[in-house]
Amino acid sequence: MAGTKEEPLFHREKSPDDGPQSPTMLPWDRFSNWLYCACVVTFDLELGQAMELIYPSHVKLTDAEKANICYLSFPDSNSGCMGDTQFNFRIRQSPGRKPGNKSFISINKELPVSIQGDNAHYCGFVYFRQTKDKSIRRGYFQKSVVLISRFPFVALFSELISILAPEYFDNGEPSLEAACHDIDQWPAPCSGETVNLPIFGTVLQPMIPAHVILPSLCEVDIFSGFQSILPHIQMMWELVLTGEPLVAMAASPSVTSSTVQALISLISPLKYCSDYRPYFTIHDSEFKEYTTKTQAPPSVILGVTNPFFAKTLQHWPHIIRIGEMMTQTPKGFNKLKKASSLKTLDSKPGVYTRYKPFLNKDKAILKRLIKGIQTKRPVEAQNAILRRYFLEITQSFIIPLERYMASLMPLQRNISPHKSPPVLRPFDIEEFLKTVEHSGPQLTSGIKGDWQGLYQRFFRSSNFEGWYKFRQHEVNQKLQVLHLEAICEANLLDWIQDKQEVEIVDLILRIREKLTFATNNNLVVNMENVNKLQKHLQGIISSLPEDLQSVLKS
Repeated sequence: MAGTKEEPLFHREKSPDDGPQSPTMLPWDRFSNWLYCACVVTFDLELGQAMELIYPSHVKLTDAEKANICYLSFPDSNSGCMGDTQFNFRIRQSPGRKPGNKSFISINKELPVSIQGDNAHYCGFVYFRQTKDKSIRRGYFQKSVVLISRFPFVALFSELISILAPEYFDNGEPSLEAACHDIDQWPAPCSGETVNLPIFGTVLQPMIPAHVILPSLCEVDIFSGFQSILPHIQMMWELVLTGEPLVAMAASPSVTSSTVQALISLISPLKYCSDYRPYFTIHDSEFKEYTTKTQAPPSVILGVTNPFFAKTLQHWPHIIRIGEMMTQTPKGFNKLKKASSLKTLDSKPGVYTRYKPFLNKDKAILKRLIKGIQTKRPVEAQNAILRRYFLEITQSFIIPLERYMASLMPLQRNISPHKSPPVLRPFDIEEFLKTVEHSGPQLTSGIKGDWQGLYQRFFRSSNFEGWYKFRQHEVNQKLQVLHLEAICEANLLDWIQDKQEVEIVDLILRIREKLTFATNNNLVVNMENVNKLQKHLQGIISSLPEDLQSVLKS
């Protein structure tokens, strides 16, 4: 996490006394706001990788989850990772698991959509140590410490495991227990605030932005991962945006996991909604599902190190071979390679694909980055240039979608307290595409090309489906709030004077529905309006005959 010119992601300070845990919090409640559990995976001569420890001890993992964690916590044997290696992975939760607790759901609603936790997957953050040890029959000490979480807080948890794991290797299980108790004192993640997270006498201070881009919780190094394929990075953005199947091949899980995380971050603030596996092995429970040749490759991004995948995934349409860091630009740097020409994992670094980008290549950004390599510009500065570039291009892509979405909103004057709340008009793809020619991304981006074709490909992806569902939910909530405000401002006692009892009861039921909505969505509803609704309800019920009052109050 070193930084020269750039503000560090985490500040470390002396840890203040965090005080006793709130009496309303149960043991491990605060821990589960951040992590699901911590694990230690060791190598057993008879069993292979084996789960040595799960902490806290009450946490349950299914046999399938344990097996996946064990296999993914060690680099492939061909990687030759000696010393300490850090990387991350993502696994599918076993079917039938309950969604997160109320606290998780509440916290998740507050976070920007691109960094929200996932009820269907776990993220794993690994610190693997391999050293020569003659006292062990195999000749090597091999062990991993792993943090499991529903949240994709890559930067935070990578930093945390880099502090926690060496302590464990030096001092054993008591240090892991102490770390987990420290985490159980942490405040919950809160949008828009810098939180103090004490661990082993120091404090991590990540910023949790409120719907801003580049949150320090999840910020990744995108420049280093793409340095060997820089001429094609704009095409990578298109492939990720449209949910294309993509494989990143490299020699170590550290490189594959950082590359996959960098890929999905290219389209931020859009959330990448397809599956992604920063490190994927032949032992993964989805191996057959993702490598079958009997159907088209699924919409997933895989990071692999085993040479076996070069042959197994040769039919995939887009393969990236990641090389080493460069100090100068090599011959053939700009050329694309045919996917079928990738025979082994030792093939030259590059992008193997037949894909034809929709947008013209922006040569200015490439020249700027190559000049940075030649002049030894700091990695932090190169990262900042790339992030700003992709933020601007993604925002240019989103703005027309947001503008069209706003046009689907009903007019406020059509919101009546005496009728059901209006709903959002359906998203009409053809109608939207007609707007792109005159008010598309070309208004805010200098990049030319077939923007309409890119949108059409995007509309077939799960990224569009995820974006639209989220925005639809947000807009419908807003309409509910506007309808609630209209009811609050109306003189309902006057309105019910000439109404039948059945109409009045219907109004009471609608007000109760609004109160339920207000209770469940306290983030968007003003409490003053909730109090007004309750007064309206009491006044209307009081105006009814006593026998009906008793029925409605029961």
